[in-house]
This record gives sequence, C-alpha cells and structure tokens, in this order.
Amino acid sequence: MNAFLEILAQAFVFILGLVALIIVVLAIIDRVQTGDAIRRNYPVIGRFRHIFTALGEFFRQYFFAMDREELPFNRAQRDWVKHTADGGSNTLAFGSTRNLEIPGTPIFVNSPFPPLDDQYASTEPMEIGPYARHPYMAPSFFNISGMSYGAISKPAVRALSRGAKAANIWLNTGEGALSPFHLEGGCDIVFQIGTAKYGVRNPDGTLNDDRLRKIAAHETVRMFEIKLAQGAKPGKGGILPGEKVNAEIAEIRGIPIGQDSLSPNRHPEIETHADLLDMIAHIREVTGKPVGIKTVAGGREPFEELFALINERGPESAPDFITLDGGEGGTGASPMPLMDLVGMSIRESLLMVSDLRDTAGLKDRIRLVASGKLMNPGDVAWALAAGADFVTSARGFMFALGCIQALKCNKNTCPTGITTHDARLQKGLVVERKETRVTLYAKGIIKEVETIAHSVGVTEPRLLRRRHVRLVQPDGSSTPMHIVFPRSNADSTMP
Repeated sequence: MNAFLEILAQAFVFILGLVALIIVVLAIIDRVQTGDAIRRNYPVIGRFRHIFTALGEFFRQYFFAMDREELPFNRAQRDWVKHTADGGSNTLAFGSTRNLEIPGTPIFVNSPFPPLDDQYASTEPMEIGPYARHPYMAPSFFNISGMSYGAISKPAVRALSRGAKAANIWLNTGEGALSPFHLEGGCDIVFQIGTAKYGVRNPDGTLNDDRLRKIAAHETVRMFEIKLAQGAKPGKGGILPGEKVNAEIAEIRGIPIGQDSLSPNRHPEIETHADLLDMIAHIREVTGKPVGIKTVAGGREPFEELFALINERGPESAPDFITLDGGEGGTGASPMPLMDLVGMSIRESLLMVSDLRDTAGLKDRIRLVASGKLMNPGDVAWALAAGADFVTSARGFMFALGCIQALKCNKNTCPTGITTHDARLQKGLVVERKETRVTLYAKGIIKEVETIAHSVGVTEPRLLRRRHVRLVQPDGSSTPMHIVFPRSNADSTMP
C-alpha cells in the first residue's frame, strides 16, 4: 500500500512538473511574440481572454440569451421552425413571450365576423410569365430561396429537392447552377443566373445559349432568375473557396478544379436598364420560360426608371417577376460592411417597390417575391399584406434541415452537415429524415398564414392588405399600416 502511495505521489509530482514546464514555455512564447499585446503583457493568463471570447458565443446561445434576444434569429423563431418541422404542436400556454411594445411590431387586425371554419382561407395558384411560351402556374406563395450546391452540401440539396416536391413548392438553385441533386426530387426549379453564369457560361464568362436551352429542356425547370444583387452583399459577387471546388462542382459550374471561384460584382454586359430588359427578353426567347430578376433596393429612382422604361417599351418587355431581397438577407460569407450597412431592409423596400410597381400599372404583369429573414408565419403574412405575391426563405429551410446557427457556414466545419463538404460531418444529415422536415415546415408556414388570413376575414392569403395590419409606434400605440405607409396610386385595390 505504501509503495502504491509512493508511486502515486511521484506521478503527481511529475505531472505538476510537466504543467509547470508547459506554463514556463507558454510564458516565454507569449512574452517574445509581438502580435498580441495582451499575451505579451500578461503571459499565459492573457490566453484565457481568447478562450472565453470563443466560448461566449456558445454560452450566450444556450444559457444566457433570452428567447427573443438573439441575432440573427432568436430562440423563439428557431424553436417554431423546429417544432413545425418535427410535425409537433406549436400551441402555447399561458401567453405570448413577444414584446408587443417594440416599434414596428406588426399586429394583425382580427375580423369581428370571420368566415366559418368550413369557409377556411386557402391558397390559390398564381400565373407568372404570361408572355413566355411556357408560363408557370405557381402553386404556393411560400417557396425555397436560392442556395447553391457548393455553398450547401449534397445531402442538403437532395433533402430540399425531395421535401419541396412533397410540399408542392419551388426550389431556387442559387447561382451555383443546376445539379443532379436539385432534379432528384422532381420539384419545380427556378434556375438562378448569377454574375458568373455558372452552368450556362462560356469559358470567358459570357452567356452560352446552347447551355441555356439544355437547362430549359428539363420540364421541372419552370423559371429563370437573373441575380443582380443579394441582400447580404449588394454590389459584390460570390466567393467559392478552391477547397470546395471538387471535380463534380467544377463540372456542374463550368470552372477549373481546386481554384477559388470569384463571381463578378455585376453582369458585365448589363450597364443600363435597357441592357437588363434586353437580356431578360433574350433569355425568355431562348428558353421559353418566365424570366425575372433578383435585386436589393437602395432607393426609389432605379425602380422608377425601370418601370418607366417598361411602359415605354410595352408590358411584354417587363421581367416576369422581381425577387426583392432585404439588406438583412443572409449568405455563407460576406464582408461585414456590406452585411451590416448596405441595402434597404425588406420592411421598407417591399412597401416602396410594390407602390412603385402598382403606380406604374404593372401589378398584374410583374410578380413580387419577397426575401430576407421572412421565415415565421407572421413575417410571411406581413409580406403578403405589404404587397408581395410570393415569399421565399433560405435560412428557414436551413433550420428545418437541422441548422443550429453555429455561424460556421464559411469554414467548411458546419456541425450539422448543411454547409460543409466534409463527408464525416455530412453523415449527420440523413436525407430521408430531413426531407420530411422540409415538407412539414413548408406546409406549416402555409397553414399558419392561412390561419392568419382566416382570422382577419379574407378567403386567400394574398388578399391580405395593409389595412389588416397595425404597426406599433414609439409611444406604444399602434397605427394601421395603410396610414403609416399610404399608397400613392388612386386606382389600386389596396389599402
């Protein structure tokens, strides 16, 4: 027994000595290095600052942040998506935790005599692209926004494709081109043409009409979207690191293997609104499918000029839809100044653009698609009331896939397998389970928005109007949205 205790004591002394040696070595390293002032002035101890900073994000998310405090999406928002995607109940007990005194909070106006339950509000299909050879009768007002294969993983795309088919909604490819995994589920596809023209490009980056026709030959490719800008980085092209450009992605996009792929900040051949309408007309003629644009509002003038030119040329020259992304939109990687400071919020820009469109007499010609942090029923219903014909979400469907907001999208270390090409991490995303969650989330949103529409007394969600929403003011009172944001066009069916 004494021998054992003696050995134990010797081991303890050895460990203490080893720890002391490590501390001395780290202290010397910290004192000698010149890059970090804290470590240089406070050797070893200064290292804890970096450790605690890294851990702070974790502890805030799981222990300290209140349900409605966290950004970009709070726990209440994420939990709603999780419960819906799980097929569970979203009923609550004891009362709402939402602070209804925050300025700008929308409150829907319930009808004193809503329709009976057997007169439930239901969604009607809406036509897009009446001047195309193959117009698209879009079945759902809620759809999946652009997420490229390459930016998100193969199992994530497969789950989205299958889930979208079951929910009868469309899936936007994002600018990373059309992969076999987008087509796998048989859902409706919106092919996005980014500034690099992945999948439909010549080696010099110009548009290849033969590749366009090949993409359009897929029956499930219903529309084409020319991406001018996105909310998280208006005025800057996408970045795909070389380590993500494997042989498969290089083949799909038409780029060299293993090299960083940098998209231009705009389409080089589009310098004016006239150029834009010319390209829309060209792609619509080549493909026979509806063609729209995705952009971010920075002010009234560009849209006033665009709509004036459309009326000068004629309604057939118009984009079939405009996807309006808000400055609060997300992406896998973006410079902080662009993410934080550039582009109007969807809460302001949607109201402005819908007014300008309707004043120009183009309400029935150009469909408005709203995007940008709209992933819960109240947000989607607000967008429809504000003038949107459709709403798309990317991050909502990422949460449905299992995203935990780890904020690792740009590091190839996504712990849920959604934005990584690490095969080990991708194993966590089981397509057969996640496709069901995608479907249930989409159907849940649609059902809950129909519930709101039913409560305010309309028979279809797109009949929601500004008069059906009140906005909380700084003094805590609420004012009807059509008074806060009056429409300028006298002949509109709004407010």
